[in-house]
Amino acid sequence: MSNQPTVSVCIVNLNAALFLRQCLQNLPAALPDLDFEVIVVDNGSSDDSLRMLEEEFPWVYLIRNSQNMGYTRPMNQALRLAKGRYLVQLNPDTLPQPGAFSTLYFFMESHPEAGICTPKVLNRDHTLQYQCRRSAARPWDVITYFTGLWRLFPKNRLFGRYLMTYLPEDEIAEVEAVSGSCMMIRRGVIEQIGYLDETFFAYQEDADFCFRARQAGWKIYYVPMAEVIHFGGKGGSSSEPYRAIFEWHRSYYYYYRKHLAKEYSFVINGFMYMAMAVKLIISLLRACFSKEKVVGTKKP
Repeated sequence: MSNQPTVSVCIVNLNAALFLRQCLQNLPAALPDLDFEVIVVDNGSSDDSLRMLEEEFPWVYLIRNSQNMGYTRPMNQALRLAKGRYLVQLNPDTLPQPGAFSTLYFFMESHPEAGICTPKVLNRDHTLQYQCRRSAARPWDVITYFTGLWRLFPKNRLFGRYLMTYLPEDEIAEVEAVSGSCMMIRRGVIEQIGYLDETFFAYQEDADFCFRARQAGWKIYYVPMAEVIHFGGKGGSSSEPYRAIFEWHRSYYYYYRKHLAKEYSFVINGFMYMAMAVKLIISLLRACFSKEKVVGTKKP
């Protein structure tokens, strides 16, 4: 720990004690030879999170919220307190691999145009979690994703744009957006464009932040030499699945209205809004009849 850290790791937790413990245990090895701090914002957990943090990780700066405030507001609580030159947004259900954040740090240091970067995010079976690098989610990209065309033609730039499946997994690439499950942000980006938009309760705030960063002239990179395992859905979304499903769809609607609607005709916009409403209804119905409540894409 340091009073003037190079890297600040910011985590929002809700009832994810088991995963958070593993995440925190892995952090020192992910940041060898770097001064760092860790800030955890707890969203009113009812599990063993608070006791575990106080007894096992006294070096973690803990912020206690009395209730679930979503993701964006508590993450901003952490980001505003962070002192590092680089700030890492990290989900509690992740396992940073040895040297992961040091690798991202040295990449950012040698690429001053890079405002945001993400590691190679892996599923628990060590396959690539494609959501870690993606496009700005324009209409065609979203249509090809939810219709499954990207699975039929993953190497085709026309059909694989949303998840950028045509890009090699093990090569550095400039991308349009990355996942908030794990991303490193240069402090200069926040100083220029501000913090996360708190209109997003949760979800799509990462896409919005990346969109604003690119508008301001920063570049966003996927850096696969660094690796983080992400279990997915083991934190806040599993605690309130129906609310999470609603907020996921509301957030994309707001993101689309904020950034993309002005680029398209009222016909395309009308189609997109109708498709969002239909997908929300289908997702809620599916959750009603399913034992496992999944928000977004199920991770293998």
